[in-house]
Amino acid sequence: MSTERFDVLEGAVPPAENTKLFGHAEAEHFLAQSYRSGKGHHAILIEGPEGIGKATLAFRFANHVLSHPDPSEAPEQLSDPDSNSVVSRQIASGASHNLLHLTRPTDEKTGKVKSAITVDEVRRAGKFFSQTSGTGNWRIVIVDPADDLNRNAANAILKILEEPPKRSLFLVLTHAPGKLLPTIRSRCLPLTLKPLAPDALRQAMVHLGLDLSGDAGEKVLASADGSVSEALKLINYGGLDIMAAFETILAGQGPAIRKDMHKLADVLAGKDSETIFEFFTALVTAHIMREARSAAHAGDIDRAERFARLSAGITERISVAQAYNLDRKQTILSILDDLKAVS
Repeated sequence: MSTERFDVLEGAVPPAENTKLFGHAEAEHFLAQSYRSGKGHHAILIEGPEGIGKATLAFRFANHVLSHPDPSEAPEQLSDPDSNSVVSRQIASGASHNLLHLTRPTDEKTGKVKSAITVDEVRRAGKFFSQTSGTGNWRIVIVDPADDLNRNAANAILKILEEPPKRSLFLVLTHAPGKLLPTIRSRCLPLTLKPLAPDALRQAMVHLGLDLSGDAGEKVLASADGSVSEALKLINYGGLDIMAAFETILAGQGPAIRKDMHKLADVLAGKDSETIFEFFTALVTAHIMREARSAAHAGDIDRAERFARLSAGITERISVAQAYNLDRKQTILSILDDLKAVS
């Protein structure tokens, strides 16, 4: 059964509702001190890999600012949001008049989430500022993530960043800052978050009711790259099994491996399989990058180039398949065939 929102995995706590953050004490301290000084930047670019707590930090800081509107009287540290406070309840329910969360919208006709944050969503920010301009309160916009802005939306955000309203704060999240418009990056103060250390990841998973002890837990820690979302995919979405099947297919030969390929493709092409399909494509990309780097370091330039071409070809194939709603199983089988041919 799939009842999840597109951006909240099974077993996760939505960032707006999350009262705990692990592994980012330095970033929290910086934000608290910057705000308390009264000289904080109007736009902060929170950078880092997906699933490490960027959105949770953004909502946590927004809660801090809205709970302490006078910077000079704000605490020196961010604290866990009080779930019983009016500010926290409004933020958690999406009912705060002083906070706007911009993310990919749902298409009213299809019920599916759009592939990008559109300019219409950014126009909501303009309306948000005009409606709240006379209140004197802080007005906070969380762009989650800015990577999803299409070109028109990115340009619209840029115009607001160039002339920000008074007492406004932009918290701009990005998994890949290099892909953003340089002009957007130049108008933001960068704050880089690192993947979670093993102890912090363990704490985060315990907070979600998951124990990473034992051999399976160690495998998750080793494979999650410090990301809570990756750990959840490994545990709750069969990621560990997909990784094992992928490794077996790459290493094997013969009719039995062909059967394994079809079995894996059936799983990845099944109903409500978007999350595990994205997990698989990330797994493929990581494998290709490792092989290309290994070949380059060994001086095998021809092999490195083959993997580079394969990476570009697979990316294009996935984009075309999604754009034209092509048979996903056949797309997966062709990717596996190409991987085995070049390996």
